[in-house]
Amino acid sequence: MLTPTQMTPQQVRHLLIRTGFAPTHAEVDKLVGKSAQQAVSEIISAARTTKPKYPAPAFVNNPPPVPQAQLKTVDERQEQRRAQIGEGVEIKAWWLREMLETPVPLAERMVLFWHNHFATSQQKVVRSQAMWRQHQLFRTHALGSFASLLHGIAKDPAMLVYLDAANSRRDAPNENFAREVMELFTLGEATQGGGYNEQDIKEVARAFTGWSVDRDDFSFKFRAPAHDIFSKTVLGKVGNFNGDDVLNIMLAQAACGEFIVGKLWKEFVSPVPDTMEVKRIGKRFAQSGYAIDTALADLLTTDAFWAESNRGSLIKSPVDLVVGSVRQFGFGYSDALPFALKTAQLGQNLLMPPNVKGWPGYTDWINATTLLERKNFTQQLFRSIEVLANSSMNPAMNAALGRMPIFKVGKAESTMTLDADVFLRPYGVRADGVPNDASKTTLAEVLLASNATQTIANGTVGVAHLRALTLDPAYQLK
Repeated sequence: MLTPTQMTPQQVRHLLIRTGFAPTHAEVDKLVGKSAQQAVSEIISAARTTKPKYPAPAFVNNPPPVPQAQLKTVDERQEQRRAQIGEGVEIKAWWLREMLETPVPLAERMVLFWHNHFATSQQKVVRSQAMWRQHQLFRTHALGSFASLLHGIAKDPAMLVYLDAANSRRDAPNENFAREVMELFTLGEATQGGGYNEQDIKEVARAFTGWSVDRDDFSFKFRAPAHDIFSKTVLGKVGNFNGDDVLNIMLAQAACGEFIVGKLWKEFVSPVPDTMEVKRIGKRFAQSGYAIDTALADLLTTDAFWAESNRGSLIKSPVDLVVGSVRQFGFGYSDALPFALKTAQLGQNLLMPPNVKGWPGYTDWINATTLLERKNFTQQLFRSIEVLANSSMNPAMNAALGRMPIFKVGKAESTMTLDADVFLRPYGVRADGVPNDASKTTLAEVLLASNATQTIANGTVGVAHLRALTLDPAYQLK
């Protein structure tokens, strides 16, 4: 049995970097000595009940914008689109701030997981309020019922527009929507155990006809005259099915629980799922009524999750890297927007995944170009802080002279602060001192999920030593 009954600091860090972002010393210290079962239960319980720290962006309470068809000129339509995209940027900055400051990182990680699973892009949807409502749907069900989440997303206006399903009618059923619901949302690819065929897709498409969007307020609307009322055959079941009926048929398939658990495995455990464990947990998942927290707790207490061979087996996403770096070192900042823009530069543009399959992740995150950009990010994060750390002026004097360090992406900028002594003190290191061998080992264990691949020059002190560790390729792993 590999699941620990008394966790070491390294085991706690492994749990916290997988269920959240890079943990602080205080977050690790809080769980040292506890059993994995107890810690997992506490983390999931807190994530189930937590609420956002900050109020929603003001625009979400505005009246719905005038439908594009009612705007008289091209300029009016373009201006409205620009305003909508700008409001989407507000959502990104708001969400990054939540990730940076939440006391319960798992909650944000699960919202991000579902955003990727049910991928929808504002680039096509445009409506910022619709993207916000979809985001709230993910928050509501992030660790609740997958069945409820599935039914909700299938009627979500942003999703219906994104997959061109809002105009699906009995004389022209939208097979694309039906295919994605089966292949990407519930059962997986037909050739990989999904258990359905092209005729099933056609029948499911008929069941979804009439599911549409109100043009005025962009809410879900069932258009009865457009619905196919005749008998359908789906996965061996026969009946006058509607969209909810066929979703329940999919949920009744063993492949559904296994498919979702397999994706959760790749997110939290390792790149290659254990087939037998996925079947076992998938069955329990379905029997629980598709309780997401049950499936996640089972995954986090498998021997595979705690196996040494799976430490550092996953690659940090841009969000992992950016949010984790700012949180773990304790950087202060004045604006979260530059960090949202930085994740986009690194390949993870929130609210705008590349396609309906979402971000593929894992090795797709890293190539020669993105690895250099990732290193440039931590270089940028530490560079100006490092200059100030070597200045004889105190922070107040630097601020008065306009010398506080700035993290800038495009026109967006954030004033940064970092007390390196606060970060280093628990590890027996001073900001202006050279770490001894024991401290070097500890810092490497704290910041790297696998063995360092580069040697830091003797005599490297304070913030420079931390920066050097973030430049090691092992810093990109979790």
